[in-house]
Amino acid sequence: MKKIVSVLLSLFISVAIPAWAKDPLPSWNDGPNKSAIITFVEKTTQAQSPDFVAPAQRIAVFDNDGTLWSEQPTYVDYQFTLDRIKYLAPGKPEWKTQQPFKAVLENDETALKAAGEEGLIQLTLATQAGMSTEAFQNIVSQWLSTEQHPTYKRPYTELTFKPMHEVLDYLKENGYKNYIVSGAGVEFMRVWTEKVYGIPPEQVIGTSIKTKFEIRDGQPELIGMPEMQFMNNAGDKAVSIHQVIGRRPIAAFGNSDGDLAMLQWVTSGKGASLGLLVHHTDAERESAYDRKSSVGRLDKALDQAQLKNWIVVDMKSDWAQIFPNPP
Repeated sequence: MKKIVSVLLSLFISVAIPAWAKDPLPSWNDGPNKSAIITFVEKTTQAQSPDFVAPAQRIAVFDNDGTLWSEQPTYVDYQFTLDRIKYLAPGKPEWKTQQPFKAVLENDETALKAAGEEGLIQLTLATQAGMSTEAFQNIVSQWLSTEQHPTYKRPYTELTFKPMHEVLDYLKENGYKNYIVSGAGVEFMRVWTEKVYGIPPEQVIGTSIKTKFEIRDGQPELIGMPEMQFMNNAGDKAVSIHQVIGRRPIAAFGNSDGDLAMLQWVTSGKGASLGLLVHHTDAERESAYDRKSSVGRLDKALDQAQLKNWIVVDMKSDWAQIFPNPP
């Protein structure tokens, strides 16, 4: 009799637990994309699964702009750079006639676009070179505490995506180590990623300038130099992952062609892998853009997603809620 009761109890529990289980992704609407994420996590973390992955190899990489927070109408760290140039301009009268600084001061978007990557590098170096990393981070922290998104009129750090927070937490709870791999400046991001996403500075990879060790006023400092160290975009994202992490991740999350190489490299490894693109399709709650956008263009990667069987998140239909506290 006891044996029968035990069998019946075990059967009851095995049937009932799924109904009781907490939904790991409550801001996602039920559908194939939500199911695919959950299935991937389950099969890579359950010891009896043929796709089981040892904890040390459970590594996930996330782009930031457009993947974890809103990137329209322009990248947040780029807006910081423009604001910083304008703040420094009174002490740099030569910038009134020198490009790309002149374009920033005159809000000339055409000239800024024409300056291209080289112009962006000049602007970046002008905002960081010559100061300590700590001083720069203090400036970033102050800027983020006072500036607001031009459309939503809210701090930028309040415009992160709730569904992606849930993915980060779900992976972490299941033994995954999450990294941010972004084209944005690494010193800019490390100021706030731990507080906002729970991702510590040592798990943030981004564009960086060279630094040097100096003693200033009797104190050891790391000082930014007027020279780029690494532009972390496109194919260089895969390179930086290899250099910093030393393992091929098994999950990659992006939203644009700048993330294409990262997703290609991550999903070409042996064993189970997951590639996911956030497709911005919700003009009412956030933004709608893809192939023709100058910010976060999603074109080649969207085509590759069909061939590689990556998850393409339709923001409008897949996400029940976008921001933690809707504007």
